[in-house]
Amino acid sequence: MKVVRYILVGMLVILTMSIVFASGLMIGWFNPEPGQLLVSMFKPEASASVTQSLPDDKAEDTDLKELFVPFWQAWDLVHSEYVDQPVDDSLMMQGAISGMMESLGDPHTSYMDPLEYEQVSTDLEGTYEGIGAWVDITGDYLTVISPMPGSPAEEAGLKPGDIVVAVNGKDMTGVVGDLVLKEVKGPAGTDVILTIQRASSDEPFDVTITRKEIDVPSLEGKILEGNIAYIHLITYGVQTPDELHATLESLMEQNPDGLILDLRYNGGGYLDSAIEIMSEFIERGNIVMYEELGDGSRKTYKSKSGGLATEIPLVVLINQGSASASEITAGAIQDYGRGQLVGEQSYGKGSVQIWTPLVNQQGAIRVTVARWLTPDERQINQIGITPDVLVEYTEEDFSAGIDPQLDKAIEILLEE
Repeated sequence: MKVVRYILVGMLVILTMSIVFASGLMIGWFNPEPGQLLVSMFKPEASASVTQSLPDDKAEDTDLKELFVPFWQAWDLVHSEYVDQPVDDSLMMQGAISGMMESLGDPHTSYMDPLEYEQVSTDLEGTYEGIGAWVDITGDYLTVISPMPGSPAEEAGLKPGDIVVAVNGKDMTGVVGDLVLKEVKGPAGTDVILTIQRASSDEPFDVTITRKEIDVPSLEGKILEGNIAYIHLITYGVQTPDELHATLESLMEQNPDGLILDLRYNGGGYLDSAIEIMSEFIERGNIVMYEELGDGSRKTYKSKSGGLATEIPLVVLINQGSASASEITAGAIQDYGRGQLVGEQSYGKGSVQIWTPLVNQQGAIRVTVARWLTPDERQINQIGITPDVLVEYTEEDFSAGIDPQLDKAIEILLEE
């Protein structure tokens, strides 16, 4: 059932955002061109400007040298006195960077280690090599949330709720989910044997899956009953604007009477993608958002030409998992009265970060550099966006297989 699939995808996004929110939702990425910050994740290319040592002028600063004396004292003491030797210098270095970011007291300024960085950037980059399944890594075992359509995982018969108890014959009991996921991923063309525990089976069984390059879907579109077009936008990735444009072309050819844009559990993505996506729904030249820097200066982002859905009746679905780039979209649509927002209060992510990958593949750091505002200059950070029509989606609704938020959106459009 599509509703169940939606919830499962939503669970994945919640999982992804649990990593994101734990260190602050990612709204921004390193870009060598000034002023071109990205919203909520990463820029593909790495920074070549990061150095491994202090700048010469800082290195000669006596006060700075003195400041770091306790750090190196602690470092040396661990190497000379800690009971379990040898210690892992990379992990100690990563821990030091993480602590430095945490000391600033900003939940969105943080460090992400190499594995975390790889995992949360996968969806936005659009491809990775593996089996093609959304998974939950937070439980005692790696659990399948849903196989991706057309993926090796789907072809092998994996189902939502399947628990991975072993990988290639190695017991995964007690192994943290991040490491299990790393075992499951691998080069395209290679096989991985997953031992699966399924609720409907008394005994675990093995499934052999041939990995391949996976194109991670960023949206899905279809025509609902009542001739209503529906687009579920999962993330704001590199390929999303082109995918959305192509999907809109296909849907609009069928002359729908209205359009539902589903942004529930959408944690955001690239700012450039957010501007292009918003440009599909409003006329060229309208303000999409403002960006305010620490020095008080402001940058204005405007919609582009070529939008395919600038006049069709529109309803946007949001909830507590809608954040950053999806809030930019929802906020602009609400400010212009372009369509009604239905659902629950959004997350409230109104700050902008730059992401800078560290040298030697040691992860990345994120630093808050700006706030963003809606076209009506609303600051939604830690506040969120209140929908025009409040509709809850309860666990009882999910168990009953109904989606009252989607039903309300359809009702509004049919009335129009």
